[in-house]
Amino acid sequence: MASPARGGRRPVIPDRGVEDLLHELAPQVLGALVRRYGQFDTCEDATQEALVRAAMRWPAEGIPDNPRGWLVTVASHRLLDEMRSHQARRRREDAIVAATPQSELLGRPADADRGADRDDSLTVLFLCCHPALSPPSQIALTLRAVGGLTTAQIAAAFLVPEATMAQRISRAKQSIRISGTTFAMPEGPERAERLRAVLHVLYLLFNEGYAATTGPDLTAPQLSDEAIRLTTWLRRLLPDDSEVAGLLALMLLTEARRPARTTPDGALVPLAEQDRSTWDPKLIGDGVALVTEALARGPVGPYQVQAAIAAVHDEAEHMDATDWPQILALYELLEQLAPGPMVTLNRAVAVAMVHGPSAGLDLLAALESDNRMVHHHRLLATRAHLLELAGEHTAAAADYREAARRATSLPERRHLTTRATRLGS
Repeated sequence: MASPARGGRRPVIPDRGVEDLLHELAPQVLGALVRRYGQFDTCEDATQEALVRAAMRWPAEGIPDNPRGWLVTVASHRLLDEMRSHQARRRREDAIVAATPQSELLGRPADADRGADRDDSLTVLFLCCHPALSPPSQIALTLRAVGGLTTAQIAAAFLVPEATMAQRISRAKQSIRISGTTFAMPEGPERAERLRAVLHVLYLLFNEGYAATTGPDLTAPQLSDEAIRLTTWLRRLLPDDSEVAGLLALMLLTEARRPARTTPDGALVPLAEQDRSTWDPKLIGDGVALVTEALARGPVGPYQVQAAIAAVHDEAEHMDATDWPQILALYELLEQLAPGPMVTLNRAVAVAMVHGPSAGLDLLAALESDNRMVHHHRLLATRAHLLELAGEHTAAAADYREAARRATSLPERRHLTTRATRLGS
């Protein structure tokens, strides 16, 4: 493969490492390739190879003057070399060559004008959250194509074999190809609908990092960090969208509590028992400022309301100082905007804190016939907590034990078992 023009080089900047730079450039490079050549799947593979090559070379050789141009050139050469090397792909190559100006086939030098290619990062993100994909596939493809993570890194974060994650990503790219979607930003109602999918993917990604659903650790910080990074980047692209700001605020306000969530040995610490002096005041301040600005701008959406709830918790100096009536009012609003069993579950806790455990238990009873919750350990854990507050320790211990049996997170299972044992004794 021909080497890209290098141009001048500068030393690696200490406060902006190669890894962070590659994460930032990954969707830009992929967007440039897909717009130039089409075929999302092969362009994504070429982008990944260019990122890996840069990760190996730049720390020793220095970052090129135009790192994006370097990556686009390397990826373009890799893509065209692959097409030429496989006889079975001759027709596909001919179609691309026929449709692509010769100046584009030659590729731009690495020191080309930085403004020559527009940034299609947002289009790439919307494509990764295509409605034809399942949420797990959307998350995996977003981490790889937009986050710049390797398949091995994503597999390690989700505690699955690399081959399994590779198959998931491959199927996702095939689904996009089969759907016949053009590489363009959706317009009108479709754009609004796709943005909701994008925000939902980032929300799920953060939640998995903050409270891992499976495995030996309570959290997976690399996932929540990546969710915050991507949402911060999305807000730069869509600075006037209140729900994007609300989601970022929710992440910051929740992430602020991470230092107090576990003991040194990794055991879960519930919110009521956390040492709030270890919460991150900067993240809280940034989150409160974001949600305050978003709510004032309107219209109000679910992520803004969830961020407001998190802000009320974070601004309370101790558990007894929590403004539970305000939290209850916010959950009632959230249930109107985005009704669902998890919202009702959380509202039941707020009801119990304002009107007493019995009122909260009455609300939970309605969820016991909901097929989405009937086997969920969180319903049992929440009921156990309210029974404990009501002084019904024997019934609470039984629910804690059953919740522990159903929990898939090892730290959560241990926490529920410990509470059951304490009440039983």
